[in-house]
Amino acid sequence: MRTVSFWLVAAMVLLAGCGRQETEPNDAAGPGSDEPAQANAAKGNIVEPAANQTGAATESDSGSVSPCLMQGSDRLAIEPLRALGTEPFWSARVEGRCVTYSTPEDQQGTRVWTRYSPGANGGGTWAGRLDGKPFELRTRAEPGCSDGMSDKSYPMAAELTVDGEQRRGCAEPL
Repeated sequence: MRTVSFWLVAAMVLLAGCGRQETEPNDAAGPGSDEPAQANAAKGNIVEPAANQTGAATESDSGSVSPCLMQGSDRLAIEPLRALGTEPFWSARVEGRCVTYSTPEDQQGTRVWTRYSPGANGGGTWAGRLDGKPFELRTRAEPGCSDGMSDKSYPMAAELTVDGEQRRGCAEPL
């Protein structure tokens, strides 16, 4: 009986440690750093699975600011937005410097940690690396942007460089 209790307690302890937790970005100087960790940079990746699609770029109950909203020691004041394109289909959800890039093959998306540079009229550039290749999303004001598939009109145009390809689309605030 004593052996059964030991194994039951051991199994419960192991199962308690199996819960999934979202991790902070793997930056060399901590979550607010501008540059990825050396190990990650050597592989050419600055990515994490997009486990938390909602609220990722918000303040927590403790008042701390999400790493997605920090670039170095500066807090980014970027309105969340969604960019999308067709032929091939893609989408990107932007929250601060975090871009979650999705395709039909990767519907959950992959978070790409980027360096943000502001542009004119609310546009900007988010530049990082995905699978060792340059990843860059650029937005600019272009009222009436059309995705080519629907009658919907978007206030911004988007250009995406990913996997060595240039893709075009539209964007809108969330």
